[in-house]
Amino acid sequence: MTEAEYEKDVYFMRAALEQAKIAYSLGEVPVGAVIVKEGEIVSTAYNERETGKNALRHAELTAIDAACKKLGGWRLWQCELYVTLEPCPMCTGAVINSRIPRLVFGAYDKKAGSCGSIADLFAFPYNHKADVTGGVLEDECAQLLSDFFKELRVKKQMIKQLKIPPTA
Repeated sequence: MTEAEYEKDVYFMRAALEQAKIAYSLGEVPVGAVIVKEGEIVSTAYNERETGKNALRHAELTAIDAACKKLGGWRLWQCELYVTLEPCPMCTGAVINSRIPRLVFGAYDKKAGSCGSIADLFAFPYNHKADVTGGVLEDECAQLLSDFFKELRVKKQMIKQLKIPPTA
């Protein structure tokens, strides 16, 4: 990878991190995604599972949906996906099905990562494989997630100590 390619990846990962910070501010797991075509951002998204009350509202799926609508088709063969956390099986499947040729992620996900951490869905003989680059701004992406879950544990402990019933 050239220095210019690395700088491009960092630039777009920072845009994905900004989306993750929006998710954090909403009480969502801070994952952000950006889809890029020919050096231009086509769509941005962040996790909305809690606010949307929908298991499908992962940042990657929302970004893919928005890009398909904007570009007028389901094949995103000229696009790159930048996401702050290694995609889960559902989101990796969406990358395969939307024909995204390149996936760049920040933090590795040792619990659900499907691009090498737990499994590598791109190693299976599907009709499409993306070129995957992991670990871009890994420390920043991982720290945001770590801070979120630490804060969540503190809040849960405080609720438990105060004997306040949790809200739905």
